[in-house]
Amino acid sequence: MIVVELRKLVRRPRTWVSIALLCGLPTLVAVFLATTRIGPGPGEQPAFLAAVLSNGALFPAAALAIVLPLFLPVSVAVIAGDAVAGEASSGMLRYLLVRPVGRTRLLVAKLIALATYTLGAVLLVAGTAYVVGVLLFPAVPGEAISTSISGVPLTTGEFVARIAGAVGYVAVSMLGVGAIALFLSTLTDSPLSAALGALAALVASQVLVALGAAGSVSPYLPTRYWLAWIDLFRDPIPWRDVERGLAIQAVYVVVFLAAAWANFATKDVKT
Repeated sequence: MIVVELRKLVRRPRTWVSIALLCGLPTLVAVFLATTRIGPGPGEQPAFLAAVLSNGALFPAAALAIVLPLFLPVSVAVIAGDAVAGEASSGMLRYLLVRPVGRTRLLVAKLIALATYTLGAVLLVAGTAYVVGVLLFPAVPGEAISTSISGVPLTTGEFVARIAGAVGYVAVSMLGVGAIALFLSTLTDSPLSAALGALAALVASQVLVALGAAGSVSPYLPTRYWLAWIDLFRDPIPWRDVERGLAIQAVYVVVFLAAAWANFATKDVKT
């Protein structure tokens, strides 16, 4: 069942269209940046983009900052929202469950396919951005391949390790989005409704995070620590927000996957 879901993920055009768009946006930004040589000022968003003009090796970090606030969550929500609701709307879900395939096994296969898509998308964004960055901008040679936000030079090994940590952190953050959309996908036969429901929850979270009056609940919202991966490029690394971000996402993943399983296990899909 897992192999079947992975094959479906790979064969569906929307998988590759969404990844192409995710990789294409940072590439477009890089082309304009290389052409005009006009970037944001130091400290302005997106993070790291100001430093890319002098060091193209930093563009993977800038690319993650570009796609994270909107485009990456939308892609993950669309894929997760279609996981169960898409099968139900096409009538395939009842045929899948007529065969000796347990609902838990099917849901686990959907989850693994979603996790594969999420990690693959983030890796491809970072990998494509690195190639584009070193082609369009100068890359710092030698051991000090880049400089941390704190101004301390990083060796090649340290830089690669921190990029890998950022990729992993962003992927885990997006699994929280996927878990919410997957749960909503078990509640409806409309993939669009499930995706929009997850995105509405994320927009509400971002609004509350920015609202001073909601400070008491802000630390528990799913988007509160999305950008904590930037701290991985400080020296020394302040782990507080990174650890809290991972813990919050773990809670959201566990709670919403449990809710998805509880609902899907009792869902009537044969009538």
